Parts: sequence; structure tokens; C-alpha cells
Amino acid sequence: MVWLFLLLYIRVFKPWALLRRPYRVKSVRPERGDSWTVTVEPASSDSPLAFHPGQFAWLTLGLSPFRAREHPFSFSGSAEDRSVLQFTIKELGDFTRIVKFINPGEVAYVDGPHGVFTSDLYPDAPGFGFIAGGVGIAPIMSMLRTLADRREQRPLLLIYGNSNWERVLFREEIDSLAQSLNLKLVHVLQDPPPEWAGLSGILSADVLKQSIGKEATDFVFFACGPKGMIHSAQRALRELGVPLRRVNYEHFEMVVADALNVADGEHHRSRRHDSVPDSPPIVFDSKLLATITPE
Repeated sequence: MVWLFLLLYIRVFKPWALLRRPYRVKSVRPERGDSWTVTVEPASSDSPLAFHPGQFAWLTLGLSPFRAREHPFSFSGSAEDRSVLQFTIKELGDFTRIVKFINPGEVAYVDGPHGVFTSDLYPDAPGFGFIAGGVGIAPIMSMLRTLADRREQRPLLLIYGNSNWERVLFREEIDSLAQSLNLKLVHVLQDPPPEWAGLSGILSADVLKQSIGKEATDFVFFACGPKGMIHSAQRALRELGVPLRRVNYEHFEMVVADALNVADGEHHRSRRHDSVPDSPPIVFDSKLLATITPE
């Protein structure tokens, strides 16, 4: 009986609710690293849904929500921008490879927000440390943009790993944020240019420990990227003595179709958060068990 209710919710009630609040694609902007930023806005005069920086939504583009072809993507824009929603998407699976062909004006549906990968859950943190690999910068960029719009003064650290300099997403904007925020920025490149003076190699535990240092061990940390990078971040933070309750991470992995046959073979997020303040309740959230963000 429970599964019948869930099936009715997922296949009937939720799509019906989404149909009543459609969005339109405003723009599709190319980014470095075979990525695209899709900006959507409400089709009516309504404001877009409110979200916390770092959260994600299930996005349907060009199709009816009854087709059950939605895909999970992190918000990459500022939560303080109440005019549009932005998602930065890397070309990886069958769906993500056609994002660049989406035209402005096409219909979109947004189911969200979801997740607890957000700095908003830590209002009393002395500072924040962010560790990103490749397109894993997307939810972290949402947090950085939001912190900048809020005129954040606390110390911040961003360690960002990429294969080479030309694939660094949001490179110029990150440099600008490092000037407007109290942000220490560390780039790590696997294949640096000849004149490179920064760190090179992968985001190993040793590289991360060198970049974090003792002065940031009381920060709350967020790590987002490939599974290997996440493991290195966990090891580095553990060896630096950062308590598990101050470590949040999200990794990406390839999956086959889930039990609801959604997004076969697409690149999806596997999310785990080591600590959620005040232990909010766990509920079934459409496709996954997600922890609800407290109001």
C-alpha cells in the first residue's frame, strides 16, 4: 500500500503540481570544461522557488513532467537572486550532451529544493572550507555567490582541482570573489602550463593538508567532486583533526537506471552528509532518501 501511494505521488500528484508552476529557459551559456549554465525563470509573474545555496533540484527540460525524465542538478547561482535559477551542467551522459542544443523559451519544470549540502545550516561557523574538483564547483559556487551577496566577512578557503588551466570553471569570477570576500584561493592543476607557480598534481590527502593548514581546522568543510577526491578530502581532514560533524561532502558517480527508471545511464549525484545539525527528520523524497532542511 505504501509503494502504491509513492507511485501515485511520483507519477501523478507531483507532475500535476509541477505543471501548475512552469519555467522557461532564459539562456544556455557555454562554460569552460565542456559545461553549460542553464538559466530558467518562471513562465508567469511568480518568483522562482527559494532555496539554500548548495542545494539541488530535479530539472525537466522540454518535456512534460509526466514523462518522468527529470535529472538532478545543483543550483549554481546565488540564493539571494530572486529572479532566476541557474544550473551548471557538464557534458557526461546522454541527457547532458544535448543541453547545449536547448533553446531559450523552451519549457522547464523544477522540483525542489532538496538536500542539506549548504552553509546555511552553520550560521555560527567561524569560517568555511570548500574543496572542489571539476564541475563539483557548481554547488560551492552557489554558496560563494550567496556569501558575497550577503557581504560575508568570515574567513573562507577554496581548494579547486582541475586537469588544466583552460578547464577551470568560473575562473575569472572566482578571482573576483577572492577580492570581495575574505577568501583564500588555492588552484591545483594536474597538467599546469610551463609558467605555473601554484600547486600541481591531483587533490591528494597530502596536497589538501598542505593547502588547509592548521589555521583552518576549526572551519566547517564542504567537499564536492569525484569519489577519489572525496576520499582524499576525508583522509586529509581526519588527519588534521577536523571533527566528522564539521565535514559535509557530495560525490558524483555513474549509475544505471534506478528503481523508478529515471535517467538511464546518466551522471548522477550520490550524496552523503556526515553531519546535520539538530538531526532533522528523514523522509522519502521522490527518488532518494533526503534530509529535509529546517525552515
